[in-house]
Amino acid sequence: MSDLRQSLRTATIVGSVMVFVALIGALTAFADEPIVSGVLTLTQLILLLGAFAAGYRTESGRRGREGAILSMGLGALSGAAAMAFLGVLAVIVDLVNLRSVLVNATPALVEVLTLDRGLPAGLGVLLAVGVVGGALGAVWNRIPGWFRRELSLGGAAVLLIGILRGKGLDPWAAAGLLAAITLGAYAYSSYGSSILDGYRRFERGNESMTRLVLWTVVAAVLLLLPQVLGVYATSVVDLVGLYALMGLGLNIVVGYAGLLDLGYVAFFTIGAYVTGLLTSPAASTHLGLSFWVAWPVALAAAATAGALLGIPVLRMRGDYLAIVTLGFGEIIRILVMSDALKGILGGAQGIIEIPGPVLGGFTFIKPQHFYYLILLGCLAVVVVSRRVSDSRIGRAWVAIREDEDVAEATGINLVRYKLLAFSLGASFSGIGGAIFASWVHAVFPNSFTLLVSINILSLIIVGGIGSIPGVILGAFVLVGLPEILREFADFRMITFGALLVVMMLARPEGLWPAKQRRRELSADTLEA
Repeated sequence: MSDLRQSLRTATIVGSVMVFVALIGALTAFADEPIVSGVLTLTQLILLLGAFAAGYRTESGRRGREGAILSMGLGALSGAAAMAFLGVLAVIVDLVNLRSVLVNATPALVEVLTLDRGLPAGLGVLLAVGVVGGALGAVWNRIPGWFRRELSLGGAAVLLIGILRGKGLDPWAAAGLLAAITLGAYAYSSYGSSILDGYRRFERGNESMTRLVLWTVVAAVLLLLPQVLGVYATSVVDLVGLYALMGLGLNIVVGYAGLLDLGYVAFFTIGAYVTGLLTSPAASTHLGLSFWVAWPVALAAAATAGALLGIPVLRMRGDYLAIVTLGFGEIIRILVMSDALKGILGGAQGIIEIPGPVLGGFTFIKPQHFYYLILLGCLAVVVVSRRVSDSRIGRAWVAIREDEDVAEATGINLVRYKLLAFSLGASFSGIGGAIFASWVHAVFPNSFTLLVSINILSLIIVGGIGSIPGVILGAFVLVGLPEILREFADFRMITFGALLVVMMLARPEGLWPAKQRRRELSADTLEA
């Protein structure tokens, strides 16, 4: 009886979530988005995954108790009950006009929920999907872990490639891709350790040559990437690189020194506006200087602003520090929008006609041109971050992050090192602002909202706090993927928010955590 209650409880939760997904219009919007051409659409996959999740969670609640047939039966029941919620929704929408309250409760939703078969037959098919998906979810819990992992990787690859193609994958191509990735992942899990051991033995005997070959390949890929990608894809990579550059700066403040800064966009704004004032002939200053003269000034202005922000907040910690920095970011945004400074900063109209960098008669115009400028900036910031993190300054920041009182008792000058963290982190954001202004050839106040700070902080957390590779990976995941999936409009952010919640629960240390951060979380888990 307890198993039955668990099954129905799980079905209620999953069914409610599926009703929410349907009422926000996601199922209707994705009905024509193919994953496998002529076989599976994204909406059908969502329905199947909902039933699968109900069956999987039901079996997880049983904690592997005996009875495979009983498990499949309970999973099938849970999946069918979850789909029954959608069936009830389809009937209600068909009988009652709810559009004055629920905009997406349309006849098109009924067609999607009944799989274009009408109410009587469609409801039967919907329940059948629930039975099959729920039974598969229950069985999934009982198959070997290695098979689940490899097959999940193959399925995720088919899903991602099918979405990115726009027209879906051919059925045979999808099956081949699934088999190839699953078998490849299995081969790597079985023989990867021995291959890596052999590589390490080879590397120890040929260390200099191995590193030279590796870095040559990496450099060749980075240099040739814009020539392979199209204009749009290169623009996405440029945006990712810009956020990675700023993320590496904020990583010094948050990841190394442990100072929570929610107003980081202020330094980005200062860098962009200083560049605009110095280079644009349409600006109030009418200076028309070169980008190569403007960016050091933008860097210095942002670093100075970081130091000025640090002075009044030296004794603040945690939430109080976050609130003050948040207020500072909003003050800068309001100032650049205000009528009081309109004669200088342009107000809501911003600064236009900002020229691109010119180098030896060559003008940076295309996204492919700015790719190399952003890449150079990221490489410089990575080098500085690595050198600083391994120095006495970096160790002092770590001590401050762990315990300010103990750090001060051991002789660390809190004022000096906190101001240094704020200034250095802000200077990197100022460089990002300078490049951004020259890239888009204009700056407007609406480009520098609080959401920019939240996104930069989020990519650090998602990638791994204190980890340089983690910040770069976080920028690709948090900035690149939403841009690639822009065709899904508003649903991309809803889906992405849900994925962030799941990832924070499943992997709080981040996708590529720093070694120290991984050890800290592992120790906390063991103590718990």
